[in-house]
Amino acid sequence: MLRRLKVRKGFSIGSSSKEVCLGEERGGVMEIKSRKRWITDWWPNRLNLKILRQNCPTQNPYGEDFNYLEEVKTLDIDSVIEDLKKLMRTPQSWWPADFGHYGPLFVRLTWHSSGSYRIYDGRGGARDGSIRFPPRINWPDNIGLDKAIRLLWPIKKKYGRKLSWADLIVLAGTIALEDMGVKILGFSLGREDIFEPDESPDWGPEEEMLTSKRGKKESLEKPFAATEMGLIYVNPEGPGGNPDPVESAKEIRIAFARMGMNDEETVALIAGGHAFGKAHGAASDEYLGPDPTSSSVEKMGLGWEFNYKSGKGPDTFVSGFELTWSMTPTRFATYYLKFLFDYEWELIKSPSGKYQWVAKDAPEMLPDAHDPYKKHKPMMLTADLALKFDPKYAKIAKRFLENPEEFERAFARAWFKLTHRDMGPVACYAGKYVPKEIFVWQDPLPERNFELIDEEDIKWLKEKILKSGLSISQLVYTAWSSASTYRNSDRRGGANGARIRLNPINRWEVNHPDELPDIIAVYEKIQKEFNQMQEKKGSKKRVSIADLIILGGNAAIEVAAKRAGHDIKVPFIPGRVDATQDQIEVEFYEMIEPFAEGFRNYFKWPERIDEKDIYSSPEYFLIDRAQLLALTVPEMVVLVGGLRVLGVVYKYTKNGVLTNRPGVLTNDFFVNLLDMNNDWRSIDEKRYLFKGCNRETGEEKWIATRLDLVFGHHDELRAVAEVYASDDAGEKFVLDFVNAWSKVMNLDRCDLKKSN
Repeated sequence: MLRRLKVRKGFSIGSSSKEVCLGEERGGVMEIKSRKRWITDWWPNRLNLKILRQNCPTQNPYGEDFNYLEEVKTLDIDSVIEDLKKLMRTPQSWWPADFGHYGPLFVRLTWHSSGSYRIYDGRGGARDGSIRFPPRINWPDNIGLDKAIRLLWPIKKKYGRKLSWADLIVLAGTIALEDMGVKILGFSLGREDIFEPDESPDWGPEEEMLTSKRGKKESLEKPFAATEMGLIYVNPEGPGGNPDPVESAKEIRIAFARMGMNDEETVALIAGGHAFGKAHGAASDEYLGPDPTSSSVEKMGLGWEFNYKSGKGPDTFVSGFELTWSMTPTRFATYYLKFLFDYEWELIKSPSGKYQWVAKDAPEMLPDAHDPYKKHKPMMLTADLALKFDPKYAKIAKRFLENPEEFERAFARAWFKLTHRDMGPVACYAGKYVPKEIFVWQDPLPERNFELIDEEDIKWLKEKILKSGLSISQLVYTAWSSASTYRNSDRRGGANGARIRLNPINRWEVNHPDELPDIIAVYEKIQKEFNQMQEKKGSKKRVSIADLIILGGNAAIEVAAKRAGHDIKVPFIPGRVDATQDQIEVEFYEMIEPFAEGFRNYFKWPERIDEKDIYSSPEYFLIDRAQLLALTVPEMVVLVGGLRVLGVVYKYTKNGVLTNRPGVLTNDFFVNLLDMNNDWRSIDEKRYLFKGCNRETGEEKWIATRLDLVFGHHDELRAVAEVYASDDAGEKFVLDFVNAWSKVMNLDRCDLKKSN
């Protein structure tokens, strides 16, 4: 199939496109020969499992035994800091430094690496150095950051395996701030690099950059925080390019909230970040070359070549805006805020044709980035003026202007949060500059002040739990509900802390809030009896509710396995502690309440399923959740099958419980799912629920959701399901289920891990 497509010069059709582009430009029109090529092109609605196979240990060139946290302990961090400060003041001819200092460029690199984080799923952020790969390195909002990364290469080369790119990128911007006068809060090492791009579809549904189609003003599509593909936050010109500061403020508030920032943190970050450097838009973007990935091979991974005059220094294009915000662009000060409120602002266009604002009647007083004899008027973006015209933002900004030291402290705290919020609890932090202060967004836990229980204690506690009157399903359901809140993306949630008993997680619909208090009360009674018994004996051993919840699930699984003829012991590692309500970031956990949890066959909105859009389906969200739990495809499959036969289903319905022996840990789910005597028929309009009938008699045997049937329908999932459905798979199924279960129960045990 041949067709003629107009393609904007300098931009590629993205890697997510269904077209493979071959051809050359003729008369401003690109001749495209397109053909279907990949499986995802032929069957775009096929469930893609690739995100469960990414970043496996064999991808790491340092080897499977490489332990970055051990390596980074040997790093001379002060030497790295010294090298960074020297680099910042040593301009390179191939990419000159604005104002003779690379500090502002490194601040932008760190900010954009960290700022892609969003709270709904914890994805994005700086923890894995993924800004080095597509799609992020190719976002138009990141033009020029490929140069910043290359500037850092000599330092990365010098320290090698002891210093990850992820740590170096965050450290560069943080030390730049310090070198430019900000008293920083601290810094943690410990971010481990990945070595392949994140190819999940979770950056956005678009196949083009900067289309302004994702969100409208006050309503951005979840889970996305940026308003459109290619941006970190919002369009600096204003919503959809409309230069309206009031409407821009609305978008900023939503976008920053989606990234975990409140109003004060938002103002501090914008005003603090724009105290440095400048924006670049020397001429039209028609001179702009392809992104790094699409650039020709001799460019060696550098992109966005600007074919206007020298293409660098004063002739640079980055954002398309051409302005400086401060009198001291390499020194922290309040000029940005002072100019914001001192002047009236007039709408103009940059040399590249983008809307920006100039201070009326202001003298030309700001320095030029490269010519000491030139001066400029103060200028602002529409997104800057939002801080003046939004009443709440303006109140905070004026307070910062009047109290510079408070402003600096607020900026330093917001910067630390921006650059560390995806690292998880402080137990995952490393290095001599980790601050002593603990923040609620780190999911803090009290220090354990008791001795651990031993095997005899565990045996006694299991017996108490099993005699408590709680069912197998209740015990396993509660343990899964507690542990599966974990997300490997930002290491938040999990069983440690037993947050499931605290507001608002105890009110999540999927956690059975009606019965959960009664179950917790049973555990509290057992805890009280055990702890009092130990106290009377003079023992310092105690048990937490967090440990009891997991122990209850383990004990139930052992009983269920024994009923199936398998005498197994589920591994248990004590040491969890119980969080207090003041250690819960309530707003965060309110916002991330799940609407889909396929492991418990829960999907809140079946009416929203569109079979033409795989990303609206509950099976897609199951894969998404499995990836956040760091599960492989076989681990996900065996967990679903085991949880179903144990009756771990939302509201304890029969949906997906494909066994006549519920509560017995068998491979019945897979056996009955793949039984060719079953004829599956849809029983609702949205094709969410199905009944399985005997092909010969028509007798109804089972009820299942599409979350269950996908394990028989999807070729890759079926291939794994067939392994567990085989006649010789009974023991393997139980052992694999226990291993996968134990992995999830301990995902958040940073105290047990030597590497991230």
